[in-house]
This record gives sequence, structure tokens and C-alpha cells, in this order.
Amino acid sequence: MAKKQVSSGIQVIDRLRSLLDALAAEGGEASLKVLAAETGLASSTAFRILAAAQANGLLTRDAQGHYLFAAQLADWAELIAGRNDLCTLARPAMLWLRDQVQETVNLSIQEQDEVLYVARVSPRRLMRVEQIIGSRAPLHCTAVGKLMLARGDAEAVAAYARRCGLPALTRHSLQSLPALTAELQATRERGFALDNEEAEEGVGCLAILLEAKLPWVVGLSISAPIDRRQLVWSKLLSEAGRRIVRNLRGRKVTLNVHYPEHPEYKPMAR
Repeated sequence: MAKKQVSSGIQVIDRLRSLLDALAAEGGEASLKVLAAETGLASSTAFRILAAAQANGLLTRDAQGHYLFAAQLADWAELIAGRNDLCTLARPAMLWLRDQVQETVNLSIQEQDEVLYVARVSPRRLMRVEQIIGSRAPLHCTAVGKLMLARGDAEAVAAYARRCGLPALTRHSLQSLPALTAELQATRERGFALDNEEAEEGVGCLAILLEAKLPWVVGLSISAPIDRRQLVWSKLLSEAGRRIVRNLRGRKVTLNVHYPEHPEYKPMAR
């Protein structure tokens, strides 16, 4: 039996809470009949409340008609786990941006001569770009990495090119210092950066850096199949960046990266 809850004074909220508690007590999956019996609600009343919760993204139903908790609840729960964690604080704006463009949104930091991907939200569509948290890529092959390089002067960029040798990940990768220098100048003038299939064939990216005082240089990017990428997304990207920065203010921000199970495996991502 679901435990009895203290009344909030708002009947429908109390009933929804009792139904959610009953669903949890059943292991997160239950029929209307079971939930109505567990809560003492009439089946018609329980059905109306559960239908409203489903319409608002709190619950889903499987092929048998059983009710289950929806992904939205997991999104909210993650906000509790690390109140000052960069990835947690950035997540609401990343979800907002994801929903605006219906493409993958990534959060990354600079780690020496590489981009390290620390958070991602993916769209609910069959064909999408999937990034792996904890993966890395050379700065010159990624949109966010170009912005990180563009913060330095010509000498710093040349030193980077000497250190890494400008390896080509695809036939579109920038492989010479003059080409990289020209791209970085275009990036500064544009105000946002592009990855034109330079890290992975068929994938394009837009990126900005967060304008916040943090221990890391942080990038926010959108990854999409190149034929779906739109430059007008830059305005939405900037708005999402501003939302993240507002959420960081007044906090001592931490960073918790969830690396892949096999850290030696480093698939490329933007």
C-alpha cells in the first residue's frame, strides 16, 4: 500500500501524489486497476488524473496500458543531485535549446590541447548525432575548440600547431597553419564557430563560449547532420549561453564528469 500523505489542501494535487506514491510502490509500473485500488480512488477519477499527468509528460503508458514514470521526472531529479555542478546548472538551458532546434546539445571544456565533452542532451528523433561524455577531440577539429584557440594570439596558435601537428580526422579537417589562422579570424568576426564535417563526416556544429568567470573555458554547441544545420541557430545558442551564465551567478561551481566505462576508448565528438 502507498503511504498516507499529509494533505496539501488542494485535492487534485493530493490525489496525484498518492497515485505517484502507489506507482513507486509497485516498482514504477502498474495498471489503472491497481493504482485505483491502492489509493482508494474511483477508477474514473484515477484515470482523469493519470491522463493529465501523462499529457504533461510526468507519466507514460506501455503497450499493455500500464503507467510508468516519464523521463521528465529523471531530468528534474538530476537537478537535486549536484546543486552547484556545472553540468547540472547548465542542463535546463541545454534542454531548452535542444527543444528549440531538435538536435543534440553539448557542453565541453578545454583540457590542454583537447576539447573534453562533459554533458549532453539528445533530441527525441531517430536520426541524431550522439556524443559520448568524456570523449575528446583536437581543438582545431571542433567548433568549440576553434573558439578556445581564437582566444590566443598568433604565437599561441602556431605553438599549438607545432605541438599537435594538426592531424586530420576527415578530409575536411584544417591541416595547415594558414588555413587554421584564417578560420580563427573568421570565427572571431562571426562571433560563433562552425565545424564543417571536420571531426566526423556528415556532421556539422555551431558553438559559443560561455562568458563566465570559471576555472575552465566552457563551450556550448549544437551538433547535427550537416544538411540539417542552420546558422540562424546561433541566436538560440547565445540565448541558452546567457541562461546558463545567469544560473551560475553567485555559486561556487564544481564539475563532475561522468567518463565512459573504458577511458582508453575516446570516440570523437564535437
